[in-house]
Amino acid sequence: MNQNPSSAAIIAGAGMGHRLGAQLPKALIQIDGITLVERAFAALSTVVDEIVITAPAGYEDQFRSIVGESAKVITGGVLRSDSVNLALNSLSSSVKYVLVHDAARALASSALAIDVLRELENGEAAVIPALNVVDTIKEVDRDGYVRSTPDRSVLRAVQTPQGFSVEVLRRAHEASEDATDDAALVEALGIKVKTIAGEARAMKITNPEDLAIAVTYLRDSAENLRVGVGTDAHAFSSDTLRQLWLAGIHWPEVVGVDGHSDGDVAAHAICDALFSATGLGDLGSNFGVSEPEYAGASGLTLLKETLRRVTTAGYAINNVAVQIVCNKPKIGSRRMEAIEVLSNALGGAPVSVTATSTDGLGFTGEGKGISAIATALVVMRN
Repeated sequence: MNQNPSSAAIIAGAGMGHRLGAQLPKALIQIDGITLVERAFAALSTVVDEIVITAPAGYEDQFRSIVGESAKVITGGVLRSDSVNLALNSLSSSVKYVLVHDAARALASSALAIDVLRELENGEAAVIPALNVVDTIKEVDRDGYVRSTPDRSVLRAVQTPQGFSVEVLRRAHEASEDATDDAALVEALGIKVKTIAGEARAMKITNPEDLAIAVTYLRDSAENLRVGVGTDAHAFSSDTLRQLWLAGIHWPEVVGVDGHSDGDVAAHAICDALFSATGLGDLGSNFGVSEPEYAGASGLTLLKETLRRVTTAGYAINNVAVQIVCNKPKIGSRRMEAIEVLSNALGGAPVSVTATSTDGLGFTGEGKGISAIATALVVMRN
């Protein structure tokens, strides 16, 4: 986790699955062999700096066995607001923005979370995803008689993750009683809540039939998925004035690497993975020495051009992960910066950046250069 996290997510997973006919927490119910909490965690882990998950008493270790040390698991409260309060108190003091997400909305995408977080970073205090209401809604009294028919054009069905300034959410929970929707507590303070477009797949899994619908979403998506792997490696230059560009950012403390372009192995590996996934060749056939216009081109330039070619071919980027192998520079302190820069170059696609060394083995372990391996998941658009 980031040593000074600025963003966090709370995954509310302390509810039981009685309406699903299960005698275990809803978050531990599986869809295609993967628990709801694991799906929710995976979608948020590449977006925020830290994650806190609330679990029912007695199930904490089962939750920890799923997420390991990548998230903090705490015991939830009796009410949902109790759980969120406990999680808020568990966040790092440096966190400015928090996403509150229901484990039951396990299919919500990373892209949705990115959109919510971006609005917060642009100055909004509260942001919620919402869908237009397509059914006519009736207000009904206790005896089952219609009382009124609201205008559905101004109605929205609200989803999670919902995003807030941490300060605002703390004030909201201190001032109000329990609510099933954190945004409602913020509204009670008189603070504006901005809505953004939600997504159908962010449905809440509550009843057995919802599980069947969720499986349909997953399998329809899987049929159009393509995976690609890419690698790149460059040796450190003997030219001490050569700049090092890695993962789209400049590292002034380290001498650069030799290469046809700027030698950004992370960016190049991602391009290679995307071309592999879409069957559009590889890095060399698209940007090799036979393409003089790309001599000295930045990794970001190549990423943007790769995005254009992939999009033109009818694909959309679902997710990209890149692992950098080197002794230097130290990636951890600038990992989130690298993720943001790479994601922006790829049109906002989710990006994961990790780093490792090789314990002195190979040319990277001997400090002679840098390498990277990337995996890309793309979806063929209908």
